[in-house]
Amino acid sequence: MCNLLEWQDNHAACTGMSMTTGCPTLIGLYRKLHAAWSAKTSSQWRSGNPAAGQCSVTALVVQDELGGAILKTDINGAWHFYNEIEGRRVDFTMSQFDSPIWYDDLPSNRQEALSDTSATQYELLLGLVRSDRPARKRTP
Repeated sequence: MCNLLEWQDNHAACTGMSMTTGCPTLIGLYRKLHAAWSAKTSSQWRSGNPAAGQCSVTALVVQDELGGAILKTDINGAWHFYNEIEGRRVDFTMSQFDSPIWYDDLPSNRQEALSDTSATQYELLLGLVRSDRPARKRTP
């Protein structure tokens, strides 16, 4: 697995846009999220793939922090959630997948994303992202 910045640079041609280029706000938020992801924010979390299972909870927190819309794409029969901010697709959890995503960009909403996570996981991730102190890596 590679990190978001490596992934988006390598696969920008597939999505037609670079998600974080020239946007320090997105890069800073991604770093906070990545540091905060743990088994407590998703039961699918693994140290070798920290973005695994974090899509819905991350999409909710990104919308809280930056606004925009929540979108979804079907990946092998399961919904994958991400965001659209100012017309730009923002998917901080795409690195959980082994191959590029072909996005459907279907409209979604907070209720649907929250149904894929728990209020406890959401509140924890939001609190860690909003915390002034850096989040520590957590082990399962």
